[in-house]
Amino acid sequence: MNRFTSWRKATLTSLAKALIIHQRIKTTNAKAKAAKPLIEKLISLGKNNSLFAKRRAYRILGDHKLVSLLFNDIAPRFANRIGGYTRILNLGSRRGDNAQLVILALTEIKEKASKKPKAEAEKKEAGKPEILKEELPKEQPLEEKKPKTEVVVKEKPPISKKPTKNFLGGLRKIFKKERDSL
Repeated sequence: MNRFTSWRKATLTSLAKALIIHQRIKTTNAKAKAAKPLIEKLISLGKNNSLFAKRRAYRILGDHKLVSLLFNDIAPRFANRIGGYTRILNLGSRRGDNAQLVILALTEIKEKASKKPKAEAEKKEAGKPEILKEELPKEQPLEEKKPKTEVVVKEKPPISKKPTKNFLGGLRKIFKKERDSL
């Protein structure tokens, strides 16, 4: 990736952290190919679930919350897989520098809880007793009465108009209109 060693390691760990948090990231092809072995190694450590494996993962990630997320949430999803925890999907080239963009994603993505359709919500509501279905009168918060303050409007003194000046001290005469030129 044409970087100093420490810079390259920092870039790869940053990509690994982002992938663990978001499960899918958009990056360049070179960075994705470089980060893929590190992420595969982290997920393999997560499947081991020993104290030594957690310490090795912490050495790379540097955050206890990410280590616990890796060991408790991400690694159990891949318990039946031997390898191939990530995939690289091509997006095309970036407009500014024509770099090849890709999506680096986990193969087993946990979908976020989506909103339930209204029909399912109505079915669940139908099973409730009638007392709960009725809307109880809601207590309205008491409005605090604030004392009215009078706003005093000060009148501004009249602005005296300055005399209009000629455009750049009379340069208009020098720069005549286009129709006057030869």
